[in-house]
Amino acid sequence: MSTRATGKRGASRGAPMMRLRIGFVLIAMVLSFFGARLVQLQGMDPKSYAAMAAAEGSARLTLEAERGDILDRNGVPLADSIRGKMVIADPVLTAGTAPDLARLLSDRLSIDYFKTLDALRGRKTGSRFEYVARRVPSTLASDTLDELEADGFEGISLEDDPIRDYPAGDVAANLIGYMGTDEPLGGFERTFDKQLAGTDGLATWQSTSGKGVRIPLRESTLKEPRDGTPLRTTIDGDLQWFTQKVLAQAVRQYRAKSASAAVMDTRTGEVLAFADVPTFDANDPTAPGVKADDRVSRGMTDTYEPGSVEKVLTVSSLIDAGKAFPRQKFKVPPDLARQDRVIGDWFDHGNIRLTLAGIIAKSSNIGTVLAADAFSPPQLVEYLKKFGLGQRTNVGVSGETPGILTPGDQMTSQTKDRVAFGQSLSVNVLQMTAAVNTIANKGVRVSPSLISGSAVTDEGQTVGTDTTTRTRVVSKEAARGTAKMMERVLDPEDGVAPGAAVPGYLVAGKTGTAQRVDPDCGCYDGSTTVSFGGFAPADDARFTVYVVVHAPGVDGGGGSIAGPVFSRIMGYVLGRYGVEPTNGTPSRLPVEW
Repeated sequence: MSTRATGKRGASRGAPMMRLRIGFVLIAMVLSFFGARLVQLQGMDPKSYAAMAAAEGSARLTLEAERGDILDRNGVPLADSIRGKMVIADPVLTAGTAPDLARLLSDRLSIDYFKTLDALRGRKTGSRFEYVARRVPSTLASDTLDELEADGFEGISLEDDPIRDYPAGDVAANLIGYMGTDEPLGGFERTFDKQLAGTDGLATWQSTSGKGVRIPLRESTLKEPRDGTPLRTTIDGDLQWFTQKVLAQAVRQYRAKSASAAVMDTRTGEVLAFADVPTFDANDPTAPGVKADDRVSRGMTDTYEPGSVEKVLTVSSLIDAGKAFPRQKFKVPPDLARQDRVIGDWFDHGNIRLTLAGIIAKSSNIGTVLAADAFSPPQLVEYLKKFGLGQRTNVGVSGETPGILTPGDQMTSQTKDRVAFGQSLSVNVLQMTAAVNTIANKGVRVSPSLISGSAVTDEGQTVGTDTTTRTRVVSKEAARGTAKMMERVLDPEDGVAPGAAVPGYLVAGKTGTAQRVDPDCGCYDGSTTVSFGGFAPADDARFTVYVVVHAPGVDGGGGSIAGPVFSRIMGYVLGRYGVEPTNGTPSRLPVEW
């Protein structure tokens, strides 16, 4: 009995020990599993697993920065941002009703049905966030959401999404540019995008698995958006509007292909208006009939031969160099045989006697060539470069052409003859405006500006009135003598452009007519570019206006076509800025001898 009793007590003692050992083994196995998992998560690939964990229960939303306004010189918006909404879908909630929901959204928001259907079903597997529509007017978006909720649809939400708006439509649109859905597509919008765009913000939060609702007290982050910085231009919005309307009327009246005009403050170089026709409404840049060329500034991107307006640069340079003077006498033949061609005038005449003033008043090519014989090609080119020809104005307009000016050491005497009266070189509108303005500004070239203050283009170039430069090109005496000769251009008896006069004011100006080059053949196509550039008051200039009309469909030159346009614009700007007549004595320089 004692033996059996002893055996039973031993067995009972051994059973707990066995269970304890088995328990320790199981615990060790579980701890080993978790230890290995911990090493995998934290040691081998922690970032990817952390991202997976965060993504499963998190939501994120880009917070759109509000784009900076583009303003005219008086602070009036030419481009601004108005309240808009983005329409967002959660495909987990919208997939089941996608066809009906897509039909309603496409009808209400005027968006594509099939693209909407794809978004509602989820463009990616497991997607919880899809854009349905961007830049929707706030009222329309809110009304649509109310209707969806009333009909029992779920999964559609709204977030702020500012809309770019152009309050004045086509006013300065060629300069301002326009926006696509998410990117600038032209003009200042594109050139100064970094300044205007600002920086988007970002919100993230832990959410429920059902509707993306924020879980209280769980981790969330918020990076506030930084709105863009406004861009103030030198443009006077009202003057710009008037200039465009007058220019558009001229294009219709003269059946022209296109036209451009600039208004510059003579003393500061600020461009108060810079118009191109045809143009476009920046709110609807792809409207029927709008061509790609209509959405750029032709006055900056296109080149043309300036014609006789260039003559004032030639004669002022000759006077400055001591090689000519306003009363200098010339015998002008009916034509002039030069090495490679015969040079003629725009008007038929026999042997006539003109002063230098008469050469400008009558716009004689032959007389200009005879006067310019005192210059070598390098001498003429050096002056034209100081006037700003052959180089970009760098005012912040992308695509600006530098024009074409043959270097002096490569220019033949025959080419020099033609350059002297405005052919065999090319310019853009702002180049020539600034060049004529140099005569108005007593011989000092003030660099033009389209931006008030300063701004940095996306290419890193600083532009604006803070960077204005002033360069003496010709003497004060040479500029004044040239201005007196330019007054004679508007004389009703001796000049060729009496229609450019502004009642009550002394005006100095010059006509231009040049043949147009066909880019396909590189030859003259039979059409012309006519122009008029001038300033007022002539004896104390405040504004310079330059008008260019391309390929008019009626007979006429710079005096009869561009001159009256100049007169209307100059008259308006003088009145708008309260410039009183100087009551100066009109020039009586002799035209003939």
